[in-house]
Parts: sequence; C-alpha cells; structure tokens
Amino acid sequence: MSKMSVDFKGVARLILLPLVIMAALTIGVGLLITKVLQTTTLMANDEGVNAQMAHGRTTFWSSVTDVVSNLSDTPVIIAGTALLFVVFRLAFKRWNESVFLALAVFSQSAIFLLATVFAERKRPTVEHLDPAPPTSSFPSGHTSAAVAFYCGVALVLTLHTHRHTILNVLWWIVGLGVPVGIAYSRMYRGMHHLSDVSWGFLLGLVCIAVAANALLRRRPMAGERSVLPEKVTA
Repeated sequence: MSKMSVDFKGVARLILLPLVIMAALTIGVGLLITKVLQTTTLMANDEGVNAQMAHGRTTFWSSVTDVVSNLSDTPVIIAGTALLFVVFRLAFKRWNESVFLALAVFSQSAIFLLATVFAERKRPTVEHLDPAPPTSSFPSGHTSAAVAFYCGVALVLTLHTHRHTILNVLWWIVGLGVPVGIAYSRMYRGMHHLSDVSWGFLLGLVCIAVAANALLRRRPMAGERSVLPEKVTA
C-alpha cells in the first residue's frame, strides 16, 4: 500500500499561501466591481452583454444552454469528483491524481463561496432562465467548478498519455470546451455577467495550477511511477 508523507511547510508554501492570495484578490475584485465601478461605463457594457444575449434568445438555444449549464451543477461536480477520486487511485496506484482533482475542485469552491459573501453582486437585470441561487453573481461558481473539474481531468489524462498527441488534443477539446460552453450558457441564461464568468475561469485555472504544482510535480516516492515526461539529454 502506497503512502503519502505530509510536509506541512511545503503544504503552506505550495498550497495555502497561493490560495489565500487568490482568495484575497477575488474578494478585492468583487468589492471593486460592486463598491467602486458599479456605475461606470465599464460595468454598463458588462451588463449590456447580457442584454444582447437575452434579446437574441431562441427556444432551441435556451434548451441547449440548459443542458450545458447542468454539466457544472453542484451534484454533478461532486459526484464526478468522488467517482474519479476512486478511479484515479485504482488506475494509477497512488493518491496524487486523486488528491489533485479533489483539491482543485474544493479550493475553487471555498474561494468562490467566500468571495460571494463580500461581493454581494446582483444578477444581470434580464430575465433569468434558472432559479437564482442565494450566492451573489460574482464570481461564477459554475464556471470555476467546470474549469477545475474538466480541465483538471484533462491535465491528469494528458500527463499519462503525453506521447499520444491525438488523445491529448481530444482531452483538451473537452476539458476547455465544456467550461467555455458553461460560461457562455450562464451568461445566455441571464445568471452571470461577462466579468463573473471571466474571473470564474481564472479562479479555476489558478486552483488547478496550485494543486498541480503541489501534487503532480512532486518527486515520486519509492514504488511510485512518475507521470511527468522524462527530460531528454543531448
């Protein structure tokens, strides 16, 4: 049975510190939007994107965006993360990939929930096609969760199939395509502004980067197989 040693100083340096910084930045941007920039032309243009989308809605695209948006609903992300936590552990015979995905998904969720408490941004002033959750509009939790989960899975698969270009392209078409579709769907359905989904995308990527740096780039312990490509020396 493989073991994972815990370096608490390393955890603080590689995980806690960057996540705290990202949380502070997210809260700061949220407050900037709601307390300083709310009446500016920039925010008016942000709101205008939703107005244009709402004006061009059709029955077909309303149905499509409903399905796509559901791909990042909380039950879906939780169930998918739990399932792959087990699958990655069994497939790769170690905990790194499993913990990486769980950390990426959990950390973005924690930062998202914390930021909504401070930001308290109202939803776009268009008809909402979904029930509005109690959290504020900034940042988009659907988007950040989608990036953390789907891009996180794509990264794990890429590290294990790095010599197969076609597979790697496929992983990232899905890994990036689904979050982009979800971000668009959330705006189309009147649930988030462009700035909300943009920061949600960034939040998800940062959480992936932090988790990957801490767990996927560590030197493998005895009995573990490195998933990173070996350096080629001349």
